[in-house]
Amino acid sequence: MPTASPLVVITRPLPGDPQGMLARAGFTNVWTNPRDDRLTRTELLNAVTGAHAVLATPADVKINAEFFDRAGDQLVIVSNYAVGVDNIDMTEARRRGIRIGNTPDAVTEPTADAAWLLLLAGARRAREGLDIARSGAWTGVKPLDPMGLRVIGKTLLIIGPGRIGRAVARRAVAWDMTILYSARSDHPDFEAPPTNARRVTLEAGLAEADLVTIHTPLTDETRHLINTRTLALMKPTAVLVNTSRGPVVDEAALAAALRDGVIFAAGIDVFENEPEIHPDLVGHDRAFLLPHWGSTTDEDRAWMTAQAVDNVIAALTGKPLPTEFV
Repeated sequence: MPTASPLVVITRPLPGDPQGMLARAGFTNVWTNPRDDRLTRTELLNAVTGAHAVLATPADVKINAEFFDRAGDQLVIVSNYAVGVDNIDMTEARRRGIRIGNTPDAVTEPTADAAWLLLLAGARRAREGLDIARSGAWTGVKPLDPMGLRVIGKTLLIIGPGRIGRAVARRAVAWDMTILYSARSDHPDFEAPPTNARRVTLEAGLAEADLVTIHTPLTDETRHLINTRTLALMKPTAVLVNTSRGPVVDEAALAAALRDGVIFAAGIDVFENEPEIHPDLVGHDRAFLLPHWGSTTDEDRAWMTAQAVDNVIAALTGKPLPTEFV
């Protein structure tokens, strides 16, 4: 530990009181980005120069060799304010012995709720209903109102049965659903009651499922996992939901699938080139979109801050990280 107070850099204002948490642990040399906006690359590199710990967000892309070089050899941790770490070059971090923290527990339940919100909104054509209700031209209920899809008793495919995927599955039990999952290995506990999930290949699951929800991390293997070919395997009455990472879905292919009736609807919370959204998704009636709001509750965002700060304090005091991405 250096004799000077370690420098902690927080790249964006966070809910809760991260500075207070750090101060109570004895770390008062803290710099926080004063504006609620992504730092430019130059600003980010300048900010982290000399840092011992960086509390970053997924918007801080390319946390890589250049970033680590600018920070300096005293950097011991990057604590990511997210469950995913696709914005970080993990190979380089491991090579340098820099520890990487994340916040998996805090995002689980709210993101599962958001997945269900998107699933139901897509199935029941909620975007069109909102537009009609707000138009001022609604003339009352009609027997031939735009028809959605019945959800109860249907088949749900979960791509990636991690924490969030399993939380989604718990909710599906109450909807009397048949639950399928796609993963690299068996998960016997997931196949046990009450979930009673069945492992399938991605291709078989897409063909069988009425509802598909994505919870896989973004890797080279999962980038554009959902594309023109895999979308074509789905039922024309299927709903696709993504609350994982935007590039897992080829947005242009999804927009074309909605346009051509390849699938029924989509509920999307994450996008390929955030904050940009493919214009054909923005304009499609059966694309129900949220602006990466999966974890946006007061309680859970504050919990994320606490987890991220706890990781920083642990690293600076030589203790095991409460939630370390390894």
